[in-house]
Amino acid sequence: MKAMILAAGRGSRMRTLTDHCPKPLLRVGDRALIEYHIERLYAAGITDIVINVSYLGGQIMTALGDGTRYGVRLRYSVEPTALETAGGIRHALSLLGDEPFWLVNADVWCDITPDSLGPLGDDLARLVMVDPPDHHREGDFYLDETGRLHEQGAPRLVYAGMALMHPSLVADLADNTPCPLRPCLIDAMQQQRLGGHYHKGQWSDIGTPERLALLEQQLAHQGKD
Repeated sequence: MKAMILAAGRGSRMRTLTDHCPKPLLRVGDRALIEYHIERLYAAGITDIVINVSYLGGQIMTALGDGTRYGVRLRYSVEPTALETAGGIRHALSLLGDEPFWLVNADVWCDITPDSLGPLGDDLARLVMVDPPDHHREGDFYLDETGRLHEQGAPRLVYAGMALMHPSLVADLADNTPCPLRPCLIDAMQQQRLGGHYHKGQWSDIGTPERLALLEQQLAHQGKD
C-alpha cells in the first residue's frame, strides 16, 4: 500500500514559526514533524510515499530528499498554488495509482497504525475519528454502532486527519482546481460508502505554537519513562 502525506498548507495559525519554515518541518524534539510520519509508515511496512507540497515546498523536498535515508521512496506532487485537501489528493492520483492508500495530515500526531483499520471493502474511505478536543468541541461527524459516519447525530467525533482512502473518492474532480475534502465525504456518506474508526489512543492537532510546545513536552516526558 502507498501513503500520501498532506504537506502543502500555509500553517497561518503557526505564524511566526512558519513565516520562513513550512509547518511539516517544524521540529519536535530531535526531528521534524513530517519525519515522525515517515518513520511510522516505514515501521508499518509502507515505503512508497507521496507528499504534496506548495508553500515553501522546496525546503521540504530539499530536507527529505528521495527518502533513501529513511528506507522509503518519496515522490512529490507539486502545487504551484495550494489546492486544498481534496484538490491536492486529486492532483497526486497519477502517483498514487488505483488502489486504496493511507492518508495523513503532516500536522497531526497520532499513535495509530494503518493496519488498525482493516480493508475498505466497498467503502470510498474510512476515517480515523477521535474525541473532540477543547478547540473543536462541536465535532465533525457522528459514528454509529455499525461503523458508518453521518453528518447529523450525537455523540460527535472529530476527523483526526488520517484515513484509508480509495482514489475514486476524488477521481471525478477537475485537476488543478482547489477543493476541500468535506463535500467529497458528504457525498460518500449519502452513498453509504463512508466508514469510521474510533481511535482512543494518542492524538493531537498541531495547529498552534502552544499545541506544538505541549506535544514536545509530552514526548519529552515519555522519553523519561
